[in-house]
Amino acid sequence: MGRDAGLRRLVLGTLLAAYPGPLPPDWAVELVADGLAGHTLFGTNVLDPARLAASTAALRAARPDVLVAIDEEGGDVTRLAHATGSPYPGNAALGVVDDTALTRRIYAAIGAELAAVGVTVDLAPTVDVNTADDNPVIGTRAFGADPARVAAHSAAAVTGLQSVGVAACAKHFPGHGATVADSHHELPTVDAGPALLRERDLPPFAAAVDAGVRAVMTAHIRVPALTGDGPATFSRAVLVDLLRGEYGFTGVVVTDALEMKGAAVAAGGVGPAAVRALAAGADLLCLGARVDAALVERVVAEIVGAIGDGRLDRGRVEQAAARTAALAAWTRRAGPSGPARSGTVPSGPDPSVPVPSGIGYQAARRAVRVEGDLTGLDRPLVVQVYAAATIAEGRVPWGLGPHLAAVEQIQVVSTGADPAAVRRRAADRPIVLVGRHLHRLPGGPALVAALAATHPVTVVEMGWPGRWRPAGVRAFVTTYGASHANGRAAAEVLGLTG
Repeated sequence: MGRDAGLRRLVLGTLLAAYPGPLPPDWAVELVADGLAGHTLFGTNVLDPARLAASTAALRAARPDVLVAIDEEGGDVTRLAHATGSPYPGNAALGVVDDTALTRRIYAAIGAELAAVGVTVDLAPTVDVNTADDNPVIGTRAFGADPARVAAHSAAAVTGLQSVGVAACAKHFPGHGATVADSHHELPTVDAGPALLRERDLPPFAAAVDAGVRAVMTAHIRVPALTGDGPATFSRAVLVDLLRGEYGFTGVVVTDALEMKGAAVAAGGVGPAAVRALAAGADLLCLGARVDAALVERVVAEIVGAIGDGRLDRGRVEQAAARTAALAAWTRRAGPSGPARSGTVPSGPDPSVPVPSGIGYQAARRAVRVEGDLTGLDRPLVVQVYAAATIAEGRVPWGLGPHLAAVEQIQVVSTGADPAAVRRRAADRPIVLVGRHLHRLPGGPALVAALAATHPVTVVEMGWPGRWRPAGVRAFVTTYGASHANGRAAAEVLGLTG
């Protein structure tokens, strides 16, 4: 079957693919040369700054204006420091500190590290207002539950990133903070009308737009009052009427990963999802993490076929590709002509190696909150309660372990932990119980209560604490995140770093 090379190149200009491993395979580079908008990097692509810079340089050699994107939120969601945990606290901790100048500096520092290795688009900040305490996918990724505070810090984060030439992408429009389901696994529903959205969920997006954010990411959530039975990613009422018409956004609308079940299942596959997203007003289609050349070609064929049979207007695809090209042009103008842009590799500090004296560690320390009495913590038994990571977070180390000096730590699973065995291990020592979302873990509250009945227990909550406060404990310490910086800050406050 013949193929229109110009049409294929046009469609490729709307796609954000991905590739496995630390170096881009030939097909990934060839697609860039053919017109692919760019690639998203994940933890599997990141070994060290030198090899990462070499990878992005290889992509840029294929086409200088290629987009190189990454999810680097700081806090619990990090790709650069996935092997150790981020040296920066995440949004929840920054929201608790409530110093917008600090937030701007943190995001400028993150952006500088990204620029040094050739990344041009940060799929951050998360600007959702986390109004559901049991939200399984946002939580500490949010600046908080107050729309005004989240709005102020969202604008600061956008300004910080873009001040160093890295495009920011505010997510997840029109707001993922009120959900109690994870769109990676299903299609969550937010039962809210336009008035409530404008009051609760949308102010941070308005602030980000006013701050000049270059991109906004869609949410795979169902808002029946606006989207009907489908996700916002497929809703023209959300992407065009609301985001562009009401809020005046003129940049690039980026989809969340179309491989996620919240989109793929609703559309019947990644290809059909790409067609529906483009038709609704999306410009740059993030395919996901599991991408190969065959998938890219299937998506291209689906979009080309939709143009051919009238399901999709070619003018809409041209508009999307033009907006994406304008974003790429902005990154070339605004980005520094630093090592990765010039084809050499960075020779400075490795951003994946934590430096506890840095700005991120200072910020994390300011975020720690203590309720109760921390005296008498000599030689405690530290008990870390296992908590599964979300797909967004990935398997990133967390906890107090790397920061403890001459302190014993054990790990338990909340559903299988034997309180009597833990008590015997502790003997006459106090217990420091460390967890993420302890109140949501099956058996978590019961484990706290059982240990507190016989021992002085200090709980360190490294997730979203919500309103839960365990009874009978000596102290309740909240870090508002589980990054390497958050763990260090908690260990210092407890006096366990030596």
